[in-house]
Amino acid sequence: MFRWIVKLIRDDYGVDEEKLTRYAHIETDIGLTLEQTEEVIDIVSQCFHITFPAGTLDEVMKFEELCMLAAWINGLYKHPEFLSAQYSAKAASLNPKATPQ
Repeated sequence: MFRWIVKLIRDDYGVDEEKLTRYAHIETDIGLTLEQTEEVIDIVSQCFHITFPAGTLDEVMKFEELCMLAAWINGLYKHPEFLSAQYSAKAASLNPKATPQ
């Protein structure tokens, strides 16, 4: 999923792949605007049939966090430790594949 999201941002938003590292901050290092980041989240949501709860951008700051969150919601990864309990509960209620905390 990480590679798929890298290709999406590289191809659709013209971001150099060298900027798309695990620890890259979405806004400052990658350079996506808030609107573009929301578009990426919408595209990932539609393509993988997952639902990101409101407040996602308050939970993720780094590229790796976004990828880990998407993978968890899709049932492909363990629960990410950086998520708040309230957000995790909401995400799990919207996505049956997400494993409990």
